[in-house]
Amino acid sequence: MSVKDRAALKRRALLLVWVGEVWNVLEAGVALWSAVNAASMVLLAFGLDSLIEIFAGAVLIWRLSGERERGEDEAERRALKILGITFFMLAAYISVQSTVALLGWVSEPRKSLTGIILVIASALVMTLLYLGKSRLAKRLGSRALRAEAIESLVCDLQDLTVLVGLGLNTLFGWWWADPVAALVLVPLLLREGWEAVS
Repeated sequence: MSVKDRAALKRRALLLVWVGEVWNVLEAGVALWSAVNAASMVLLAFGLDSLIEIFAGAVLIWRLSGERERGEDEAERRALKILGITFFMLAAYISVQSTVALLGWVSEPRKSLTGIILVIASALVMTLLYLGKSRLAKRLGSRALRAEAIESLVCDLQDLTVLVGLGLNTLFGWWWADPVAALVLVPLLLREGWEAVS
């Protein structure tokens, strides 16, 4: 691949990462506002996950903007380790949040139509970002971009579990559905974190 082609691919990757950053800022604000209004731990986790994704996106912007011929491998390794840590942080938070909710240490969440609409929109946006970033990661040979794309996919999976939890609570009053569904994500997060840091 020529230097010119590689530079064009990097610009496209940066554009996708920036789109994800803007979306995650909006998503975090709406999710945290909805979490407070509905006393929803799963929406709080969703909003905090958006903040972690903002951090991961910033790491990728640093990685893609600062890549040089010399030191490229070292920059890739550092970016991967930082992204791996975000997977571990997210797994730990989901585990604690879900356990606290299941033990009844927080009030049962109320219905949140805003949360449901946000999660559906997020699932669509994150699917498109995952597909675009994955293709570019393969062409660029960037494991760091692949890890950040996987974080978009994990967000998508989390969107589905949040949607199931919010939906079951809204339809049937099953408040415990969202923390149980969220715990399903923990092994995937740990595996991706381990792959990124090792």
